Amino acid sequence: MSRIVELNPASYRPHSLHGAERLWPETNCYSDVIIELLHGLGHDPVAGLAFTLAVDYEGDQWTFFKYPDADLLELYGLDIQELAVWRPLTEHIADQVSAGRPVLVELDSYYLPDTAGSAYKLAHVKSTVSVNEIDIERHYLGYFHNASYFSLEGADFTDVFQLGGLAHERMLPPYVELVKLRTPLRGDQTLVACSTDLLRKHLAQVPVANPFVVFKAVLDRDLDWLMTADMASFHTYSFANLRQYGACYELASTYLGWLSANGVDGLDDASAAFLRIAEAAKNLQMQLARAMARKRILDTAPILRMGEDWQQAVDVLRARFA
Repeated sequence: MSRIVELNPASYRPHSLHGAERLWPETNCYSDVIIELLHGLGHDPVAGLAFTLAVDYEGDQWTFFKYPDADLLELYGLDIQELAVWRPLTEHIADQVSAGRPVLVELDSYYLPDTAGSAYKLAHVKSTVSVNEIDIERHYLGYFHNASYFSLEGADFTDVFQLGGLAHERMLPPYVELVKLRTPLRGDQTLVACSTDLLRKHLAQVPVANPFVVFKAVLDRDLDWLMTADMASFHTYSFANLRQYGACYELASTYLGWLSANGVDGLDDASAAFLRIAEAAKNLQMQLARAMARKRILDTAPILRMGEDWQQAVDVLRARFA
């Protein structure tokens, strides 16, 4: 067995960012796995959420938000490097984990039992996991995925790593990264100061134009085909749009609350405005689902109110940190 930290999937408690009381208890596969990896290693992932302030509407989707590698290194000492796969993938993972390095690897959720009911044995969906322990002889894997820590073994191990003849010549190796656990560039005693510095950096990257104005115009156009589409289209559209910015701004609200709790004042109004966006996105997601199911027109006016909240929050932050 190769292992980074000793964890038991049955007793593991996810970070509060993945608590059941959250509006968006899951965000996207990469951010979720980094949250739990940081938590499992003993770090507070909330300190690294400054990047959520700078998301934008990209024209056909909202930013697929991720912890920037540079932020992870500075705050927590996580140095993420690409791993070139030139041997059996399991051997690479075992070597890196034995060296004390978690491995981030894209796997097919069709073979991940923790996705039972959504993808496991139902749909082939690419998803990133972080490997914490592996035993090749036992065919056992312990890994962070989505909102918690899990394990798989036996046939699932064989299938997820394509050891049973599943692969063919057109299947490319997955994208894999190793995580070197270095000493953080800042010590724990300056975590808040370092996080605030990162906030200023990301605040400088906040969109100049209000992204909700653009998003409303595109959604109004997209409703023409969404009203004739199936519910599978709803799920993919909602994930790329409503879930991305809804989950992101809930994280932004939590982040500003963390700063406030650690002595940074003047952030309550911005935190509340971001939370209202997260709540409104959740409501709009349900309204879109009903509209598509019933073939009825969706009122997109709430998006403009989200834009007003976004502008209020950005104005507060710019005034506070300019």
